[in-house]
Amino acid sequence: MAKVLIVDDHDSMREGLELLLRRRGHRTLGAANGAEGLEILDGQDDIDLVVADLKMAPVDGMEMLRAVRERAPGIDFLIITAYGSVEIAVEAMKAGAVDFIEKPFRSEAFAARVESLLRARAERERLRDENIYLRDELDREYGEIVGQAPAMREIYSWIGRVAQSDSTLMIYGESGTGKELVARAIHQASPRAEAPFIRVNCGAMPEGILDSELFGHEKGAFTGAERRRRGRFELAEGGTLFLDEIGTIRPETQVRLLRVLQEREIERVGGEETIPVDVRIIAATNMAPETLKTSDNFREDLYYRLHVVPVVLPRLRDRRDDIPLLAAHFIDKLKLRTRTKVTGISDEAMAALEVYDWPGNVRELENVIERALVLARAAVITPADLPALAPTVTRPLPSEPTEGTLQESVETYERELLRRSLVQARGVKAEAARLLGIPAATLHYKLQKYGIDT
Repeated sequence: MAKVLIVDDHDSMREGLELLLRRRGHRTLGAANGAEGLEILDGQDDIDLVVADLKMAPVDGMEMLRAVRERAPGIDFLIITAYGSVEIAVEAMKAGAVDFIEKPFRSEAFAARVESLLRARAERERLRDENIYLRDELDREYGEIVGQAPAMREIYSWIGRVAQSDSTLMIYGESGTGKELVARAIHQASPRAEAPFIRVNCGAMPEGILDSELFGHEKGAFTGAERRRRGRFELAEGGTLFLDEIGTIRPETQVRLLRVLQEREIERVGGEETIPVDVRIIAATNMAPETLKTSDNFREDLYYRLHVVPVVLPRLRDRRDDIPLLAAHFIDKLKLRTRTKVTGISDEAMAALEVYDWPGNVRELENVIERALVLARAAVITPADLPALAPTVTRPLPSEPTEGTLQESVETYERELLRRSLVQARGVKAEAARLLGIPAATLHYKLQKYGIDT
């Protein structure tokens, strides 16, 4: 449904065209001349199309066109011309009119012309809004989900099961655990894969802006709303809308979101039109499920609407076996950006990564690897290339003899002690020898004996 201003000094013509468009579901306004039409435009901020006769007094259609182009360049303009006035119509097109129609014309021909212009306008708005969003998204990089630990195999199984449904999903996980990667994987494995995947970081939106971003707004809905804009729900039509950090949204927005989940329809900010939406919602938060449920700032009914199919992503410290895989993945992913010659990572550096607690999870590991690639002086990352990663866990030393001879068990135990001391000493041999209480020469001999690369 669009809003159309008809400007014609013939009352019967103007009223007939208004009636014709209203029967097709559009809202109309009428003006008897250009001056009156401009007054209406000054008082209306959501007109989509002006239809104006070329010959009027005291302000004709051409003068009105030029004034509209200056005052409201976003409004489309259709000129009505008399038969044989094609040259003037072409001049009007050059001045900014989107089309013209010659008198006399049949009612159905006029209606078809208007519908075509409005469809083209709607498509331009859709593409413009999508391009704005896509320009933002081009600055982001998304890697693939990496991991073979049992906890990750459970996540892969969960993705495979939920991807084919349209149920609302809730992803819980600490910051940096890969919530968005999981959401994208679900979208790509779903029947909606060819439709848009639209992401909204609810926690990054200034207060009062999120409603406009999610639901769109009408022109003039608030200061700065110079044109109608589609929200992320409309941009995601047929696809998936990922609402990250859902626990940060304010109560007023929670009420509107609850309605969308219940009714599958939205209203733009400042608008009255109800717009149906076909969108799958995947929400995410770094809060624990019980914390979100009992929060004084989050509606319990919205929690249950979102918590239909929940999953909790594992922390990196709970799947340490994946750290070597992830490190290798990030070295390969970042080598072009960092222009590095690094091809691998030493055992001691890997040991340092494996004993760190990773409060920032996979994202923190990626940042550490990128830093190491930039600073590394050799083809292999060493502990000296890593930032200070204080060990927060220790590898268990063998409490019972391993399989094999006594000598083999002792060597296994000794090798582990040597590696741990090097990690704690950040690769400084003299410090490692001091921690072990042995001469530096003895340490050097044992490192060579076990083939431990420093």
